[in-house]
Amino acid sequence: MSPDQSSDMRLEHIDHFTLRVAAARLPELLDFYTRVLGLREGDRPAFDFPGHWLYAQGQALVHLAGNEPVGEPAAPAALPTGKFNHVSLRATGLKATREHLQAQGLDWREAPVPGAPLHQIFLIDPVGLTIELTFDAAELHEAGPSTKALAY
Repeated sequence: MSPDQSSDMRLEHIDHFTLRVAAARLPELLDFYTRVLGLREGDRPAFDFPGHWLYAQGQALVHLAGNEPVGEPAAPAALPTGKFNHVSLRATGLKATREHLQAQGLDWREAPVPGAPLHQIFLIDPVGLTIELTFDAAELHEAGPSTKALAY
């Protein structure tokens, strides 16, 4: 790409992410992303493998694909999602999120972003992917301090 072409190209945000798993894992992932994160199942193209598209604010945000190749080597326990470490979802409602996660009986951790006006919640999905929920730090005023602090 030439320097003049790069000025026309801009990345704006993550459109969606896909989890490719064995079809047998789809029910627990569907439950996690709908019950815990409040996503809603919606339209999905007629692919030749099972799956679900999960939506937030009318946007297909998470694609669950039950098309893991047979015989694909298992990820090591130390890196269950390979080199892909986490995905961050911008969120609002820090206090309500804490209350919801508590009611679901889930474990999570929280941390401010050093030097930035952001506050994060981290939780793990059923296949080991870390989900980061990023809030405006101003929400701490209403939500109060974290009881699930994560040390960097």
